[in-house]
Amino acid sequence: MIPFIDLAAQFAAREAAIRARMNAVLAHGKYIMGPEVQELEKRLAAYAGAPHCVGCASGTDALLLPLMAEGVGPGDAVITTSFTFIATAEVISLLGARPVFVDIDPDTWNISPQAVEDCLAAWTPSWGRPRAIIAVDIFGLPADAAALTRIADAHDLLLIEDAAQSFGGSLDGRRACSFGHYAATSFFPAKPLGCYGDGGAVFCADGERAARIDSLRVHGKGTDKYDNVRIGLNSRLDTLQAAILLAKLDHFDEEIAARQRVAATYGAALAPLGQAGVAQHIPAGATSAWAQYSLLARNGEARAAAQTALKAAGVPTAVYYPTPLHLQTAFAHLGYRPGDLPVCEDVCGRIFSLPMHPYMPDGQAESIASTVAKALV
Repeated sequence: MIPFIDLAAQFAAREAAIRARMNAVLAHGKYIMGPEVQELEKRLAAYAGAPHCVGCASGTDALLLPLMAEGVGPGDAVITTSFTFIATAEVISLLGARPVFVDIDPDTWNISPQAVEDCLAAWTPSWGRPRAIIAVDIFGLPADAAALTRIADAHDLLLIEDAAQSFGGSLDGRRACSFGHYAATSFFPAKPLGCYGDGGAVFCADGERAARIDSLRVHGKGTDKYDNVRIGLNSRLDTLQAAILLAKLDHFDEEIAARQRVAATYGAALAPLGQAGVAQHIPAGATSAWAQYSLLARNGEARAAAQTALKAAGVPTAVYYPTPLHLQTAFAHLGYRPGDLPVCEDVCGRIFSLPMHPYMPDGQAESIASTVAKALV
């Protein structure tokens, strides 16, 4: 069976550096907020082109902390996409605010700026006070930051970039995690830059905002951990995870380049499929981190048949995401119905993802693409 994501191959290639970094932590014993955490924050900020980076315990916390820092809560509403993992909207609900879901662009599958505009134009007071937009960089492709920034500025809204999948991607010469008032990324093992557990980071340009995030991640600390100036979380990034990420970051650009090669191989081989297998559109000026490489089959039946054939041939697939958030049971109380977000619902009904990682042996991407082409005909 071909691995969907080959973390074992990555570890084999980087084992010496990873173990050396971990051994250094074991030697100094500063397991919580040790020096590797501060080193990683500086390097991540420099890489992304963001003035400030604050590590935290998970990608979910990286989304939660900015909302907490801005006082989002009951009576507030946050606009976001329905085509994403539940964490994006879960954090809104956890704070007592209301997620307001909008549709996606049919080609990029990112949040549609026009849908955001339409939502704001049709706003009803029953939804609460609009406070923010959370834009997801789906599968590693940065959302349309310029359009979303214009909308956020015009309506005095916060713009939060959910870059959980896109660290290493770019748009118009700027790297992911440098857009919006805040950006959040995840270091879950399967992400383009992943650790060996949970981890995340918040990026922002404003020093005062970064200080609030730093306080909130350590129980709302003030001058020290026993001076509590706000209600916060236990959301510190473990030193061992920071050490692992530092070792991986040394080779991260090589891995992003390898992902580009795999995506290019898939794209060239599968382009003749036409509507039988439509890939995500990457606009001019954009680079995806390719957290996932996904296709749209003609319909749900064609997807199921293709997945069955690919499984028999030893090619794993996955569906991100089978049910859009606005139709999930957890959000049933919001009153959304099938047909409310037609583009999102259509994509969820047809999408499936292929193996994607930077350690594919020579010829494997070509072999997978050939097998996929046969399965979709």
